[in-house]
Amino acid sequence: MNDLRDAPAVSPKLSTRGAVRLAIVVGALGVVFGDIGTSPIYTLSTVFNPRDPHPVPVSVDNVYGVVSLIFWSVMIIVTVTYVLLAMRADNDGEGGIMALITLLRRRTARRGRRAALVLAGLGIFGAALFFGDSMITPAISVLSAVEGLKVVDESFESLVVPITAVIIVVLFLVQRRGTAAVGRVFGPVMIAWFTAIGVLGVTGIAGHPEILKALSPTYALGFLAGHFDIAFFALAAIVLSVTGAEALYADMGHFGRRAITRGWLCLVFPACTLSYFGQGALILDDPANVSAPFFLLVPEWGRIPMVVLATAATVIAAQAVITGAFSVAYQAAQLGYLPRLRITHTSESTMGQIYVPWVNWLLMVSVLTLVFAFRTSAALAFAFGMAVTGTITITTLLFFYVARIKWGTSRWILGTGATILLTVDALFLAANLTKLAHGAWLPLLIGLTAFTVMITWQRGRAIVTADRERREGSLHEFIGGLRNGTAPAQVPGTAVFLNRGKQTAPLAMRANVEHNRVRHEHVVIVSVETQPVPRVPDGDRVVIDELGYPDDGITHVTAKFGYVEKPDVPGALAMLDPAATEGRLDLDEATYFLSKIELQAGDEPTMAAWRKHLFIATAGIAADAADSFNLPRDRTIIMGSHIEV
Repeated sequence: MNDLRDAPAVSPKLSTRGAVRLAIVVGALGVVFGDIGTSPIYTLSTVFNPRDPHPVPVSVDNVYGVVSLIFWSVMIIVTVTYVLLAMRADNDGEGGIMALITLLRRRTARRGRRAALVLAGLGIFGAALFFGDSMITPAISVLSAVEGLKVVDESFESLVVPITAVIIVVLFLVQRRGTAAVGRVFGPVMIAWFTAIGVLGVTGIAGHPEILKALSPTYALGFLAGHFDIAFFALAAIVLSVTGAEALYADMGHFGRRAITRGWLCLVFPACTLSYFGQGALILDDPANVSAPFFLLVPEWGRIPMVVLATAATVIAAQAVITGAFSVAYQAAQLGYLPRLRITHTSESTMGQIYVPWVNWLLMVSVLTLVFAFRTSAALAFAFGMAVTGTITITTLLFFYVARIKWGTSRWILGTGATILLTVDALFLAANLTKLAHGAWLPLLIGLTAFTVMITWQRGRAIVTADRERREGSLHEFIGGLRNGTAPAQVPGTAVFLNRGKQTAPLAMRANVEHNRVRHEHVVIVSVETQPVPRVPDGDRVVIDELGYPDDGITHVTAKFGYVEKPDVPGALAMLDPAATEGRLDLDEATYFLSKIELQAGDEPTMAAWRKHLFIATAGIAADAADSFNLPRDRTIIMGSHIEV
């Protein structure tokens, strides 16, 4: 035996890296995979639900065909489309459909292609559908798990909705603690979950090992070709097995592509596959088991613990889409499709881990409304697939377009891949359209509403920005005018004007000079920038520009903050070198000026009247600027300017 002392020493640095990577994977398991990892609870029972408008009869051939279709649908849509392909297209680490829109806009900005504009609009609709998914997933996931109580004892049925509501409220209340904290708690739970459903799947397969023949794609293709009238409608329920695929992509900014890929291939996909095949074997053994094959796989003594574990796992399923919704809302605001929302960064190691209070509370109210309105997971299942298939189809389409313009992939490779994957997506989308009258209208309504809000904000913002820039005018010309024209009266003290940059003059500063006929002895124009690092060193905090007029007492300062730092403008200004500002600024008495735009619906035919009112109403959810920049309320003056849209 070799002496252990002769073994090569493990570098502490490498050991630490390994521990960090493992922690990230565990965190990803606790946040990202909840949605897709709990699909085995309800997918097969929904496919064979006798109350479905297009029921699938329980027979040996149909069971083999359905199980095979589930396996290959997950393989093609999740493993190939998302894990292997789409997740390679990221925007500075951020994923999801909004990241694809950003890449598309960035690559085609100079070309002005009409196709790119159409695809960008389609992508915004896909993002809007994801918001619908984010509302439906928590409701159906938690309901489906708590409904396991009915398998234990039918008398528990009246408790399902109240228990579900309490769980959902608690889930949204803990979101402020951050994705990382939630992931550390949920990660071990999901490891236990996937281990349990994998083991249970093996026990089911052991009773009917012939079910493993369904791994062959011939069973899926044979079911589609030989029983298309049944298989086509079954796709509307089979799509439930891939719910959460878009959440994997949208949550990439929280944990990174590598951690998500490892978690999926090493644990999640194998465990889900075993569960589906185990349930199929149980149905083959006794068709009566089709009512609740997931929970009936569990020995009677273990059903209550399994209901508890399933409930915990479905809470995590809700977490996956909630964090995805945070990411989509954040990216939409960055792109100008939503107003600036209050964002809290909850991690110093990963920029994408964020909490968006306004989105959190909106989702909570929406999810509770769905729970009390639909009351069962089966009723929600008809609505669920529409949002999922719509988003998946749009993501696939955008990815192949981005792959062409970003990587220059050959047309024949892209054409072949796009034809195969989009054909699969189109089949699922068409099948779900048959459920419009049975609930599929709901995610479309949510999606259309969110889409209308986003494109209205983007259009209104463009109108307001153009008018604002015209009124502000050039900052250099404005300062030059102060020197060459009639100089306003100068009063002692320091005035700080917040502005978006140094190209245009702050509206508040222009109004102070033109209407009050005064300017302060020291004027500082501050622009705030958020850097892609957790914290900015104090030495790099501020950058000074004298704007070409060093003797006028007017200085432009760029204040830089890391993404986890709350911008503190007074604190940043205190770091300025007195020599650079012609003397120390009197920050204890400084007056801060904010330029506020008062929006009004005008008579110009810029938008329909109802869209103008929608734009003005949406502006009301924007974050408060004084609070965002830590300005002293008693020394902050807001000077408004009316702009008509």
